[in-house]
Amino acid sequence: MPIDTTPSECPGPVTLKGRYGRIEKLRAEHAASLWDSVQGHNAIWTYMSQYGPFAGAEEFFGWVHQRTALTDPYSYAIMSSADRCVGIATLMEIKPAMRVIEVGHIVYSTALQRTPLGTEAQYLLGRYAFETLRYRRYEWKCNALNAASRSAALRYGFTFEGILRQHMIAKGRNRDTAYFSMLDTEWPIRRANFERWLSPDNFTTDGRQILSLSALNGVTR
Repeated sequence: MPIDTTPSECPGPVTLKGRYGRIEKLRAEHAASLWDSVQGHNAIWTYMSQYGPFAGAEEFFGWVHQRTALTDPYSYAIMSSADRCVGIATLMEIKPAMRVIEVGHIVYSTALQRTPLGTEAQYLLGRYAFETLRYRRYEWKCNALNAASRSAALRYGFTFEGILRQHMIAKGRNRDTAYFSMLDTEWPIRRANFERWLSPDNFTTDGRQILSLSALNGVTR
């Protein structure tokens, strides 16, 4: 079928506000609170292909400063309701002419993992990519051994497409890469499922979910 060939827009320094927190362009001043959240939790960096864990705050601050200058990947800080940076996510592999973009380089501190904000951050970025920037294809890629990332991709509504064998050398080791995608035609249903899950009435008074996002997206275990 004919396709709108108008190029998509590139990511920019927006602030995406949600119910549980917000996303904003990563800046050097985010480094201190993010370091407080990630230091001592070296397992966070296991499947990062090029960086981490860090020897100390100075090395980490330098890494954050380097990330702020890049346009691809374009880094965003995930901010809690307490105005603390608790994670990073990027929009990357940006192909405006093909209208394809990836969400990646995702760093979730233990304070962000398994929280409504962790899910809301992915909702906000997906909505931005599809509805504001006008991308047709939204990608998620990870080390094929990273079971948690593969499970998260399915939970968020991405479709597994396959594994590229010996795709990369990561920290001196082979990496097979698992590919997932979400399409613009699929986004309206995925958006509705995100919003249903994130609704306050989907949680009990002690914070437990009533409906799971996996179930809403038809993920079977």
